[in-house]
Amino acid sequence: MLLASLISVQTLIDALHVVGYPAIALFIFIECVGVPLPGETILLLASFLSATDSRLQLPLIILCAIAGAVLGDNVGYWIGRTGGRVFVERYGRFFFVKMEHLERAEAFFERHGAKTVFFGRFISLLRIWSAVLAGMNRMPWRSFLFYNALGGIVWSLYVALLGYITGRYFHDHFNQVEWAARTIGWVGLALIVIGVIVVVVVFRVRRTRHARRLHSASMRLPSR
Repeated sequence: MLLASLISVQTLIDALHVVGYPAIALFIFIECVGVPLPGETILLLASFLSATDSRLQLPLIILCAIAGAVLGDNVGYWIGRTGGRVFVERYGRFFFVKMEHLERAEAFFERHGAKTVFFGRFISLLRIWSAVLAGMNRMPWRSFLFYNALGGIVWSLYVALLGYITGRYFHDHFNQVEWAARTIGWVGLALIVIGVIVVVVVFRVRRTRHARRLHSASMRLPSR
């Protein structure tokens, strides 16, 4: 997220004043392709400013956000679909990623791909990489498109309304609003990581206990 942190709020304001609505779609599009630009921040900022600036209309902001999110994620999906597996095969060892890891991820996406694509929109990092991962793991495109579009619409409405409502009451305190929104995203990511760790630990404990029971049962079998 270093690249996103290097772009100041004033730079985003200038982009909105100079480029207008397309800046919202462009930043979100690039973020969804997999480049960590502050797409959520510019949507939140534009909505925040629209509460007091008549030059920015909330419905148009939401439409631009939806367009950027859906189109960007579809490009990210096809990047992952066409080049992700080849990349892992050639360079995965340098990142400690093996083909067996990709196979496990494919099995995961078969069971939980829809939830990952939808809820990943609201989680830091997953918002950037979920589309690429879905493509890499061969999630069916029609299923991806539906849940991606649904997530993009709900996410755009949520962030835009959050920005607009807080802009009506906080005016000059956007930094606090941005901090709160970012914190929600990172907390969501932390909860997912903790959940994954718990699942892995429980799975390994159960597997160990099962192996021990099998071993004990084989030891009790009468010898011939």
